[in-house]
Amino acid sequence: MSGPAAVIAPAAKSPIGIDLLAGLSIAGLLLPEAVAYSGIAGLPPQAGVIALFAGLVCYALIGRSRYAIVSATSSSAAVLAAGTLALAGPDGVSRALIAATLVLLTGGCFLIASAARLGGLSHLIARPVLRGYTFGLACVIALKQLPHLFGVEAARGDFAPRLLLLLLQELAQVKPATAVAGIVALLLLFLCERIRRVPGSLLVIVLGVAASAWLAQHGVALTGVIQLTPTWAWPSWPTQGQWIPSVELAAALLLILYAESYSAIRSFALKHGDSVSANRDLAALGVANIVSGLFHGMPVGAGYSATSANDAAGARSRLSGLVAAGTVLLMVWLLLPWIERIPEPVLAAIVIHAVSKSWRLSVFTPYLKWKRDRLVALAAVLAVLTLGILNGLLVAIAFSLMMLLRQLATPRLSVLGRLADSHDFVDIAQHPAATGLPGVLILRPEEPLFFANAEPVLALARRSVSEQAQLHAVIVSLEESPDLDGTALEALADFADWLSARGIVLRVARVKDMVRELLLRAALPQLPPQALDDWSVEDAVRLTATAPQPSAPQPTEESM
Repeated sequence: MSGPAAVIAPAAKSPIGIDLLAGLSIAGLLLPEAVAYSGIAGLPPQAGVIALFAGLVCYALIGRSRYAIVSATSSSAAVLAAGTLALAGPDGVSRALIAATLVLLTGGCFLIASAARLGGLSHLIARPVLRGYTFGLACVIALKQLPHLFGVEAARGDFAPRLLLLLLQELAQVKPATAVAGIVALLLLFLCERIRRVPGSLLVIVLGVAASAWLAQHGVALTGVIQLTPTWAWPSWPTQGQWIPSVELAAALLLILYAESYSAIRSFALKHGDSVSANRDLAALGVANIVSGLFHGMPVGAGYSATSANDAAGARSRLSGLVAAGTVLLMVWLLLPWIERIPEPVLAAIVIHAVSKSWRLSVFTPYLKWKRDRLVALAAVLAVLTLGILNGLLVAIAFSLMMLLRQLATPRLSVLGRLADSHDFVDIAQHPAATGLPGVLILRPEEPLFFANAEPVLALARRSVSEQAQLHAVIVSLEESPDLDGTALEALADFADWLSARGIVLRVARVKDMVRELLLRAALPQLPPQALDDWSVEDAVRLTATAPQPSAPQPTEESM
């Protein structure tokens, strides 16, 4: 375009300018959440602020995602609280030292995972487990914040029924001013959800600080002193009896933080067509956690809510994270006396509002509709509520792996037949129009063959062979098996011997390259190299039909 029209055309916004605006807009959300999450972890307020700086700066310099905002998260704060309470007891100073050690160990675990290229580590936590865990965790966090919301004595631990029982027993001690401040803040936060471009967290904090003098006179607790003077120091290492529990807690924090971070990073990468570098992100999270641990901060990860807010603010690059860090630093420098006057019930309301997004029962609807993983999601919720945050997560992961193993170990074998006059072979039980071939039995294991199911599956195959008359060939389609372990290979060899004793030829079809190489190395007499070249069931059927049929020997007593 040229001429006057080009002069009056609106100029496109600079990407740098957009990132500046995005960083400025999310800083007001991140700072109060950082202070609030410190309370969840049972640490001083500065722990969350230090973690916020470490996460924003380190990930912006090292990470890959353009939208990820790395800071303290509610889930890691809750696990840290449970771990430090178990290792150090209620003493605040000891818990702070142990927390720094755990964060440092977590960062080391991230770096080891990155060096070992374990980018798929988060897949150990199935999505139904993560959904159920998040739901249960949100309930526990809300229960632990209710005492701060009402001004009653907080209970230790994370056993949900006990927390609820103690809260009911303390209702007579509720402080009216504290309860009113907390409930009003919570209502405003939910109301601001319906009003676009109104920062609810910032609004309730400004109102809370403005009323802090009056609230303090009526017994409402304030945040208190935030000591941000850098205190770089090596954390105190665990005693001999605490090393194993500390490493276990660090590994649990690694799983939780990376599962949560990878979910957020991958979701927005798919949304915007970006690539994901899992191992680079592991390294970035490792460095961020080590820096946070050295300065006695909290564990950090890419939370979905903060990342979503960054994307909604229009961020285009990691510059928005650096701008947010600078803005938070400026706010702390200029407004620290006011931040220290934030009422505790307001912070509790911010936390409850933040985790309330995880209470949506709609996240479980697909599993109920699909009739898949319902028990896994329910088990995760119940495990967190009844066993605590850390034990609940470990039990939920173990339960999901047990259910997977149970499914894989259940022997399922299909008998295939030709569909009409086509080249397609399908399960006869599912497709009545499919018909078997005379003298040929085609079998397909419906799960990968491995040590837990190989022998039961091939026992079903023997039964199917015994039920057929005048068989001269059996074709086994191994399309579901990308590899075979030693047990599966031996079981297949035994099955081949059993067929050979009855004069029945065994052929395998749809063999993966890795399995084919393994069978060639095994050199089973019943499966010569030419018997491994059937890339399809149709190939195996055609070659079986043209091959000479062996004479069936009389079964002996030993071969029965």
